[in-house]
Amino acid sequence: MKTAYLWSLAAVAAALSCSDFLTSGSGTGELSWKISDQDYVATRGASEVPDTNEFILKVCNSSGKVLYEGKYGDSPDRMMLQEGSYSVSVRSSVFREPSFSAPLYGDDQVAVVRKGGKNCICLHCTMLNSGLRLRVGKDFSDSCPGGNILVQSAGGALSYSFEERRTGYFMPGKVSVSLHSAIEDKLLVTRTLSAREVLDLGLSSSAVDGDGLSVEVDTSKTWINEDFPGEELSPGSDPGHALSIIQATASAGLTGVWVKGYIVGGDLTSAGSSMNTGPVFTKDTHLAIASRSSVLDKASCLSVELKKGPVRDALNLVGNPELLGRCVYVKGDIVESYYGIPGVKNVTEYSF
Repeated sequence: MKTAYLWSLAAVAAALSCSDFLTSGSGTGELSWKISDQDYVATRGASEVPDTNEFILKVCNSSGKVLYEGKYGDSPDRMMLQEGSYSVSVRSSVFREPSFSAPLYGDDQVAVVRKGGKNCICLHCTMLNSGLRLRVGKDFSDSCPGGNILVQSAGGALSYSFEERRTGYFMPGKVSVSLHSAIEDKLLVTRTLSAREVLDLGLSSSAVDGDGLSVEVDTSKTWINEDFPGEELSPGSDPGHALSIIQATASAGLTGVWVKGYIVGGDLTSAGSSMNTGPVFTKDTHLAIASRSSVLDKASCLSVELKKGPVRDALNLVGNPELLGRCVYVKGDIVESYYGIPGVKNVTEYSF
C-alpha cells in the first residue's frame, strides 16, 4: 500500500506540474484512454507479461512536454486539455537489451482534442519485440561438452546454456546464432526477425557440421498452444482466465464466472454517481472494482455484492481498509445493475 500511495502522490504531482494544460477553461476538451482487453489477451504469454496496471503510460503535448508519465494504474481517469494534438504511448516495461522472459507490449497513438469534445483512446497492446527459443538435442550437447549458444543482435548479445528453456527477447532485426565451445566458435545461422515473430530453433549434432539445423518461425506468437497444451479454458472459468471489467460489463447473465478488478471504493448508492473512495467506509455489504486502481468514477466500476460470511469478512472495506487499491478476483453472477451499475452478485469465492 505504501508503494501505491507513493505512485499516487507522483501522479498528483505530475498533474499539478502541468496545470497550464489541465484546465477546464475556454478552448479545452477531454482526453481519456484505456487498454484493449481483447487485443492484449490474444497475444500475451500468461507467465511472462506483467499486469496492465504496471504498464508505463506517457502523455505528451505536440511540443513534447510530458503531461503524465507513470503507471497506467495510477493515471487519472481523464484529462482536460487545451485544443491540439497529443501523443499517448504505453509500454509493458523498459526494454534496453536482450533478456529472457521479457516480451515487450505496447502501442503509440496520436489524439486530437477539440473544444468541448471527448476523445477516448483505445490502446492496442501488441508485442513489439521478437523472440528466440532453443531446443538442443542430447546428441548436440554431447558433441560439444562445456559449450553454449550465443545469440547476437544490434542491441546486444544473450548467452544460452544447452539446458535453457526460456525464450530470449530481442528488438526486431538481424540475429546471429553461434556455437561457443572450448574447441571453436562457429556461426550456425543468421535470421532477421520482425516484431511478434518467435523463432524456434532445434539443434542436432549434424548442425555442428553445418547441416541438420531445423528452423520453425511462429509468426502469430501463439503462447497459449505452446505453454498450455490441451483444451483451452473459456473466459471466466478460473482466476487465470478471469473476465476483465470491460468484458464483465458486457456479460450480464453469466453465472459462476471469475472477474478481475482493483478495489477502488465502496458505500455506493443506488441512484446517482455517489461512491466513497475512502477511507473511512461505513457499509460492509459491497464494494466497487475497476480496471485500474486510480479509477474514481462510479460509472467506470463494477459493483460487488458481499453476502454475510467468509467472503464479506475477508473483502469488506469497513474492516479491511488496507485492501483499497488491491487487485482481487471474485467468482459470482454478472448482473445488469447492482447499485446502479453492472455488478457481481452471489460471490462464492475470491483470491488475490
